[in-house]
Amino acid sequence: MRGLKAIAAVLLLTTTGVAQAQLSGTVTVVNDYDFRGVSLSGKDPAIQGSVDWAHDSGLYVGAWASCCLDFGPGSQTDNEVDLYAGFTGGDEDGFSWDAGIVYYWYEPDNDNVDYAEIYFGGSYGMFDAKFWYTDDYGNLGQDAYYLEGNLNYGLPESFTLLAHVGYNFGDYWKNINGDETIDYSIGVGYTLSRFDLELKYVDTDTNVEITSDAFNNEGRVIFSISTTFPWGSE
Repeated sequence: MRGLKAIAAVLLLTTTGVAQAQLSGTVTVVNDYDFRGVSLSGKDPAIQGSVDWAHDSGLYVGAWASCCLDFGPGSQTDNEVDLYAGFTGGDEDGFSWDAGIVYYWYEPDNDNVDYAEIYFGGSYGMFDAKFWYTDDYGNLGQDAYYLEGNLNYGLPESFTLLAHVGYNFGDYWKNINGDETIDYSIGVGYTLSRFDLELKYVDTDTNVEITSDAFNNEGRVIFSISTTFPWGSE
């Protein structure tokens, strides 16, 4: 229940409290909540929302939430709330950097899988890369690393080519999951007025194939619609 209330609060902020200049919010509807190549919603749709506050110094804080999680039989986890904070900066040549920490909070907390992760990365032009690390993945006392690279290439007529590749490695992936995993996706984005549409194909390269709905890592097509507040005048 606490997680559900937190999600409602995030969504409320995104639609009512974002008039301040340094506060923004996003609402997203997606047919499958994909996390690094794995479905966390049992291949079912999810509603997600975020609220972010940024300061001119580069400091930012925010919260992101998703409903409709499915961790399989025996799990009561329905909602996720991520709390994060960090610093970002850049130079006149177009390079920017970002570093921070995120806490993953799952509700109800019967599964006891909450954990924290630190990250840092940089971007230049159409490319960006980020490195993530935790010493307690899924509250299991095992370290885990994630390295990702992304491409966002602008196309004519408000289209964008999207590509992603990520690599999961560390003690958790070797000792508990059974194999280190690569996830990748290719897709296209389209901006329609105040809405961003995205269609992509997601898949993984691993010896541990999960074909059940919960934590499914098979190849699949994911579609999302999102909008960010405050809406500017057109």
